[in-house]
Amino acid sequence: MGWMTRFLTAIAFLAVGVIFSPETFGSKSAKITTFVRLAHLLCFSTAWGAALWVTFIGGIIMFKNLPRHQFGNLQSKMFPAYFMMVGICCAVSVGCFGYTHPWKSSATAEKYQLGFLVAAFVFNLTNLFVFTPMTIEVTDFIFCLHDCA
Repeated sequence: MGWMTRFLTAIAFLAVGVIFSPETFGSKSAKITTFVRLAHLLCFSTAWGAALWVTFIGGIIMFKNLPRHQFGNLQSKMFPAYFMMVGICCAVSVGCFGYTHPWKSSATAEKYQLGFLVAAFVFNLTNLFVFTPMTIEVTDFIFCLHDCA
């Protein structure tokens, strides 16, 4: 997971740079703006769809049909990859939204949208780097207690 962490960090710094200085990354030609809007749409919809799938469809089906140990082992492998993918999608989405709506010239509603995108990105990173490792550690400990008893 080391290279993915470095990649996500690089994407995050690029997104912050694009938000506060979009003119640095070239002129706003129609082709670039169209590409950036498409990237924002694809990344935002990918993160949204993945969240809906993992929360309401895949997770429930796995919970109901897998034994507890298999479900826990699968979740411990799936959640880091899921949060990494959603984190990359959020970072690209924040960068693209910041490029098309520069902070200095954006309306209040656009600033709120950007703030919510950044908050979603920060909460996702918190899940990835804080809560997921803690949850996996506790789950492994509990499974060890059950197996040893």
